[in-house]
Amino acid sequence: MAGVRETLAGIERIDVSLGCWDQADKTDLLASWQSVMPRAEEKRKLLVDDEVLCTLFERLADATEPAKQNFRFVLGLILMRKRMVIYDQTRREEGRDIWVVRMKGRQDTLELIDPKLNAEQTLEVSQQMGQILNEEL
Repeated sequence: MAGVRETLAGIERIDVSLGCWDQADKTDLLASWQSVMPRAEEKRKLLVDDEVLCTLFERLADATEPAKQNFRFVLGLILMRKRMVIYDQTRREEGRDIWVVRMKGRQDTLELIDPKLNAEQTLEVSQQMGQILNEEL
């Protein structure tokens, strides 16, 4: 089993054998999924499906910590590219850009804060995202 959870440092991926999942620490777990560990010689595949990514995106909507907002923004961009999140408009509020988006097939809107990531922040989020998605970004 694999999952992602919130920590003080940001988003963390956990991997636990199926037999130990019931006893695993699921504190602050945002999403989980079952997967098969590939052999070392096999090319690594994406272990997270679109539904899990969408759930994670929605569950991070109320995050106020900068690292989590940065992560959610990049996740939102990935979901827009996959056409799972639809951009509606941008509004300016308290000196920052807030994107109004909605999930594909739904009318209710979500807010996505554009954190204006610098190179260091982009690298940090990319590393977190790569750990969660189990691939290099």
